[in-house]
Amino acid sequence: MQILDDYFRLFDDSRSDHKAKEQLLDLFTPDAEIVLNGFKKVGFEGFINAYYENNIDVKHMWEKWELKENGTYETNWAVCGKSKDGNVYAKTGIDIAELNDDGKIIYLENVQADKNAFKKYE
Repeated sequence: MQILDDYFRLFDDSRSDHKAKEQLLDLFTPDAEIVLNGFKKVGFEGFINAYYENNIDVKHMWEKWELKENGTYETNWAVCGKSKDGNVYAKTGIDIAELNDDGKIIYLENVQADKNAFKKYE
Protein backbone atom coordinates (compact mmCIF):
# COMPACT_ATOMS: atom_id res chain seq x y z
CA MET A 1 0.00 0.00 0.00
CA GLN A 2 1.99 2.95 -1.34
CA ILE A 3 0.38 5.77 0.67
CA LEU A 4 1.04 3.93 3.93
CA ASP A 5 4.61 3.10 2.93
CA ASP A 6 5.02 6.80 2.09
CA TYR A 7 3.78 7.64 5.59
CA PHE A 8 6.75 5.92 7.23
CA ARG A 9 9.29 7.17 4.67
CA LEU A 10 8.08 10.77 4.89
CA PHE A 11 7.82 10.60 8.69
CA ASP A 12 11.54 9.87 8.87
CA ASP A 13 12.48 12.44 6.22
CA SER A 14 10.28 15.24 7.57
CA ARG A 15 12.60 15.91 10.49
CA SER A 16 15.04 17.73 8.22
CA ASP A 17 13.11 18.24 4.97
CA HIS A 18 10.29 20.80 4.91
CA LYS A 19 8.92 19.46 1.60
CA ALA A 20 8.77 15.93 3.04
CA LYS A 21 6.82 17.29 6.02
CA GLU A 22 4.32 18.98 3.70
CA GLN A 23 3.95 15.73 1.74
CA LEU A 24 3.51 13.80 4.99
CA LEU A 25 0.78 16.11 6.23
CA ASP A 26 -0.95 15.88 2.84
CA LEU A 27 -1.39 12.12 3.35
CA PHE A 28 -3.85 12.88 6.18
CA THR A 29 -7.22 14.58 6.31
CA PRO A 30 -7.07 17.65 8.60
CA ASP A 31 -9.43 15.95 11.06
CA ALA A 32 -7.77 12.53 11.00
CA GLU A 33 -8.14 10.65 14.27
CA ILE A 34 -4.73 9.78 15.72
CA VAL A 35 -4.61 7.21 18.53
CA LEU A 36 -1.34 6.78 20.42
CA ASN A 37 -1.52 3.89 22.91
CA GLY A 38 -5.17 4.68 23.54
CA PHE A 39 -4.83 8.49 23.71
CA LYS A 40 -6.93 10.13 20.97
CA LYS A 41 -5.98 13.32 19.14
CA VAL A 42 -7.49 15.06 16.11
CA GLY A 43 -5.08 15.97 13.34
CA PHE A 44 -1.57 14.71 12.67
CA GLU A 45 0.40 17.96 12.51
CA GLY A 46 0.41 18.54 16.27
CA PHE A 47 1.80 15.08 16.89
CA ILE A 48 4.60 15.31 14.34
CA ASN A 49 5.61 18.74 15.65
CA ALA A 50 5.72 17.48 19.25
CA TYR A 51 7.58 14.35 18.19
CA TYR A 52 10.38 16.29 16.54
CA GLU A 53 10.58 18.76 19.43
CA ASN A 54 11.65 15.77 21.54
CA ASN A 55 13.64 13.72 18.99
CA ILE A 56 16.55 14.63 16.75
CA ASP A 57 16.66 11.54 14.56
CA VAL A 58 14.48 8.53 13.76
CA LYS A 59 14.38 5.56 11.39
CA HIS A 60 11.44 3.20 10.86
CA MET A 61 11.32 -0.29 9.39
CA TRP A 62 7.99 -1.95 8.68
CA GLU A 63 6.44 -5.06 7.24
CA LYS A 64 3.95 -5.19 4.38
CA TRP A 65 0.65 -3.51 5.20
CA GLU A 66 -2.13 -6.12 5.45
CA LEU A 67 -5.75 -5.35 4.56
CA LYS A 68 -8.03 -6.57 7.36
CA GLU A 69 -11.64 -7.77 7.06
CA ASN A 70 -12.91 -4.52 8.62
CA GLY A 71 -11.26 -2.43 5.86
CA THR A 72 -8.33 -1.17 7.92
CA TYR A 73 -4.67 -1.81 7.16
CA GLU A 74 -2.17 -3.09 9.70
CA THR A 75 1.60 -3.49 9.89
CA ASN A 76 4.28 -4.41 12.39
CA TRP A 77 7.05 -1.84 12.71
CA ALA A 78 10.28 -1.11 14.50
CA VAL A 79 11.91 2.26 15.08
CA CYS A 80 15.22 3.46 16.41
CA GLY A 81 15.98 7.04 17.24
CA LYS A 82 17.83 9.59 19.27
CA SER A 83 16.01 11.87 21.67
CA LYS A 84 16.82 15.54 22.12
CA ASP A 85 18.60 14.75 25.41
CA GLY A 86 20.99 12.43 23.55
CA ASN A 87 19.53 9.08 24.58
CA VAL A 88 19.06 6.42 21.91
CA TYR A 89 16.07 4.10 21.82
CA ALA A 90 14.50 1.23 19.91
CA LYS A 91 10.78 0.40 19.97
CA THR A 92 8.36 -1.95 18.26
CA GLY A 93 4.63 -2.05 17.73
CA ILE A 94 1.81 -2.10 15.21
CA ASP A 95 0.07 0.61 13.22
CA ILE A 96 -3.57 0.40 12.18
CA ALA A 97 -4.72 2.78 9.45
CA GLU A 98 -7.94 3.59 7.64
CA LEU A 99 -8.18 5.52 4.37
CA ASN A 100 -11.07 7.50 2.92
CA ASP A 101 -12.30 7.16 -0.67
CA ASP A 102 -9.75 9.79 -1.78
CA GLY A 103 -6.87 7.70 -0.39
CA LYS A 104 -6.18 10.01 2.57
CA ILE A 105 -5.49 8.68 6.05
CA ILE A 106 -8.51 9.33 8.26
CA TYR A 107 -7.47 7.09 11.16
CA LEU A 108 -4.06 6.05 12.43
CA GLU A 109 -3.56 4.04 15.59
CA ASN A 110 -0.06 3.42 16.92
CA VAL A 111 0.14 0.59 19.45
CA GLN A 112 3.59 0.28 20.96
CA ALA A 113 4.82 -2.72 22.89
CA ASP A 114 5.71 -0.22 25.67
CA LYS A 115 2.33 1.05 26.85
CA ASN A 116 3.94 4.17 28.42
CA ALA A 117 5.78 5.22 25.27
CA PHE A 118 3.68 8.34 24.59
CA LYS A 119 3.24 9.68 28.13
CA LYS A 120 5.23 12.83 27.29
CA TYR A 121 2.86 13.67 24.40
CA GLU A 122 -0.38 13.56 26.45
